[in-house]
Amino acid sequence: MKVVAAYLLAVLGGNTSPSSDDIKSILGSVGVDSDDDKIDYLLSQLEGKDITEVIASGREKFAAVPSGGGVAVAVSGGGGGAPAAAAAEPEAKKEEKVEEKEESDEDMGFSLFD
Repeated sequence: MKVVAAYLLAVLGGNTSPSSDDIKSILGSVGVDSDDDKIDYLLSQLEGKDITEVIASGREKFAAVPSGGGVAVAVSGGGGGAPAAAAAEPEAKKEEKVEEKEESDEDMGFSLFD
């Protein structure tokens, strides 16, 4: 991650294709030892690519990864749709309780910016 962060800092600073020395310089400026193998691997993977396109492609792939929220309800549901619906109802009630607590905080008569 340190090498990727240094690469992105170099790009953010205006260097569209940072070299190994650029990355080592950034890492050295904050007292971090650089690993030449990791730097070389990163540069070989990004060679000839635009970093904004790489990031955009990664976002699309990451959005396709299931987050797991719906899986827990489906697994706990057992057989049929009714138990799954019954399992979802307590979650909705919990959310409503959280909202009520937030509303009661507003009634205390003061604001952060007063």
